[in-house]
Amino acid sequence: MENFFNWMAQPVPKDEIITWFNIHNMSYEKIELYGDVVRGLYEIINDTYLGNDNLETKIILSDEDNKSHFEWCWRLLLDNFKKENILLKTEGKHKDYLKSFFLDTYYSPNQKDIRVAIPNFLDDIFSVDTQFSKSDLDILTEIYGLMEKNIE
Repeated sequence: MENFFNWMAQPVPKDEIITWFNIHNMSYEKIELYGDVVRGLYEIINDTYLGNDNLETKIILSDEDNKSHFEWCWRLLLDNFKKENILLKTEGKHKDYLKSFFLDTYYSPNQKDIRVAIPNFLDDIFSVDTQFSKSDLDILTEIYGLMEKNIE
């Protein structure tokens, strides 16, 4: 149990983080770029979602509606980055990963507490100035690898 706690929460020393980034060929610039992509997607989803928590509309959306909303947000995100000459593939494991993440957290009516924590979570994962735990590094490395394979 102690090993699991250490993996989840124990800060990794800065020199080990630098070594981790070097071993996995991760650059600070790309970490920032991929963080901008994921945070940008979150912002589009959050700014345009009319689902369960919207007090003004009280609209209840189906799973299919949520998937359609994600797809619309994904296309908008790709168009926004395309204007900056940053081309991401439309389909791939990167999209599947992010879709699964947002469907399980943001769109789930049972995950309201998690929904509010998403911005802080993304800032923690993609900010190279903060301390990382091993689990943070694993998540960052996974997303980084998926994005690397799907950027043109």
